[in-house]
Amino acid sequence: MIPQLFVESIDLGDGRSITIETGRLAKQADGSVVVRIGKTVILGTVVSSRKASPGIDFLPLTVDYREKFAAAGRFPGGFFKREARPSDSEVLTMRLVDRVLRPLFPSDYHAEVQVMIQLMSHDEEVMPDALAGLAASAALALSDIPFETLISEARVGRIDGKFIINPSRAQLELSDIDMMIGASTDSIAMVEGEMKEISEAEMLEAIKFAHEHIKVQIAAQERLAAAFGKKEVRTYETEKTDDAIYAKVKAAAYDKIYNIAKVGSAKHERSAAFDAVKEEVKALFTDEELAENGDLVAKYFYKTNKEAVRNVTLDLGTRLDGRKTTEIRPIWCEVDYLPSVHGSALFTRGETQALATATLGTSREANQIDSPSEQGEEKFYLHYNFPPFSTGEARPLRGTSRREVGHGNLAQRALKNMIPAENPYTIRVVSEVLESNGSSSMATVCAGTLALMDAGIQMIRPVSGIAMGLITDGDRFAVLSDILGDEDHLGDMDFKVTGTSVGITACQMDIKIDGLKYEIMEQALAQARDGRLHILGKLLETLAKPNADVKAHSPKIITRTIPGNFIGALIGPGGKVIQELQKATGTTIVINEVNEEGVIEILGTDPAGIEAVLAKIQSITFKPQMGEAYEVKVIKMLDFGAVVEYSAAPGNEVLLHVSELAWERTENVTDVVNMGDVFQVKYLGLDPKTRKEKVSRKALLPRPPREEKKE
Repeated sequence: MIPQLFVESIDLGDGRSITIETGRLAKQADGSVVVRIGKTVILGTVVSSRKASPGIDFLPLTVDYREKFAAAGRFPGGFFKREARPSDSEVLTMRLVDRVLRPLFPSDYHAEVQVMIQLMSHDEEVMPDALAGLAASAALALSDIPFETLISEARVGRIDGKFIINPSRAQLELSDIDMMIGASTDSIAMVEGEMKEISEAEMLEAIKFAHEHIKVQIAAQERLAAAFGKKEVRTYETEKTDDAIYAKVKAAAYDKIYNIAKVGSAKHERSAAFDAVKEEVKALFTDEELAENGDLVAKYFYKTNKEAVRNVTLDLGTRLDGRKTTEIRPIWCEVDYLPSVHGSALFTRGETQALATATLGTSREANQIDSPSEQGEEKFYLHYNFPPFSTGEARPLRGTSRREVGHGNLAQRALKNMIPAENPYTIRVVSEVLESNGSSSMATVCAGTLALMDAGIQMIRPVSGIAMGLITDGDRFAVLSDILGDEDHLGDMDFKVTGTSVGITACQMDIKIDGLKYEIMEQALAQARDGRLHILGKLLETLAKPNADVKAHSPKIITRTIPGNFIGALIGPGGKVIQELQKATGTTIVINEVNEEGVIEILGTDPAGIEAVLAKIQSITFKPQMGEAYEVKVIKMLDFGAVVEYSAAPGNEVLLHVSELAWERTENVTDVVNMGDVFQVKYLGLDPKTRKEKVSRKALLPRPPREEKKE
């Protein structure tokens, strides 16, 4: 018997609708749901262990999002023909969902939770990542897993001033906004996206627009859960507590931590002082007490530390390093730091430092994207590396982390729309974080801007970025500019904004509290604008405008377009012509066929080599016009004529027949021309007999008068 199906519909208000259904698939999961729109089908499931593993004092949450190639009727690439590790786009979708869900589980729930979201069928008109949060939350709504409130996510675009919910990829090409918003019915929880220099007010409008649609999606989840039958929330073993130990720890530590925090100190000095207080607190307990409740002592010390540090900022308006709430740390920058790279820059802000490099190449170096939901290439891309020494740690290296993928993507989105459309290069920016104490991704944006300018890329406008924070106790709040790492961990919001002097280019926001008012968000955006413009000024003090040209050792790229029928001649049999030309000139030549034309990219460091390639292209594509005169040079002598080469197109040869040398009868070719002679010929088109090109020297000479016949 086919199980009963429960379905709810969500009207997007533009003729499209999303359906969420449950009851047929993956019934052994704690919660499962199928989300549909058009031909897109997404399966969302959630499972949680019944007991927490011993010694676990955090939430072991895993969010996994995968796109199956079968969903698009395609085979995976590679030798094994099987989906392997997640792509960057899949990792980014996982992060978008994780960042909204994680704060909504009970703080004392430590059982393992696994959320799995799979794209089972793909529609080219639907971007599936915008539906992943809805699928995850709906699956949780149908489970007995403890969860604070339902959420959803939505993408916002804007075309010609009109907002669009969950636009297609084609619509995004026309949009000046691409933002993903995650929220509950009452609160915004997450914002991430890129924009084409919009204002702070426009960004808030986009967030509010998405929030209204999210409320509709959450209402549909509630209706589905009610129809299916909401399960009773499972019981679980809560954390042990001891009010007496908490009171003892707080009494011993609060004032000391408060006094350390209000003085203002460097990261390692401050950490050492806090550690000393922690040791003093532990000394108040016997070895037996620590053996039994050492975890509670550590937990309550962290809680006391957090409360004291936050109160210093709310009470006094000062921060851990002594700054005021709006103050930016000291900044110094340097360009052309690495002599051999195409562009480089060092950006240091307080105890955060990033070294960025820019490398220039042809379209052959473009980053290829091949996923079930997207195929294409990126001609500008950025990679972010965060080694353990940047925080003074020694830990295992296990490849690129999700965090590195996410931070690199944010910086890439911040910069990419400032690369002019006419830029001929493929550009790779790499950021090496050398020190980190807050907002290394924003340091990457600043270093990346300077590296691009140093490389001679004519950016539309330079970009800077800043990370903002928030501390609030409900009645009071403080918005913090240029946050430290500790302020990120202890605060209620992490809000990164990048932009030019004109407007915002990218943002990323994570809000850890409920009910954040739009007025506070508005103040944070205004304060962020002041901060990033201050930082932008520091960048321009270092390098006021992009270098006029690429560096002497950097490759220069010249682009030419030729008719499509000449592509084969330039490549030659088996690539012989182009390979020999690259070897002889020391250049890289890339040919792309676009709209039945050949777009040729010539990359090289030697101007003479590039000129030689241009001359060869001109020679191959040279097409003489009927009746026009051209200068030629004799390059080969034959019994029946001379082979001549057009001076305007070296290598482009044609036979000058002996009968076209002179009006008089010519017995020997050498009587008229010899090797190396330069003269003019007239192009006569194709010979109707031989079907070969025909030129004439005599056609440009005066015709001798005819001799009259003697009677």
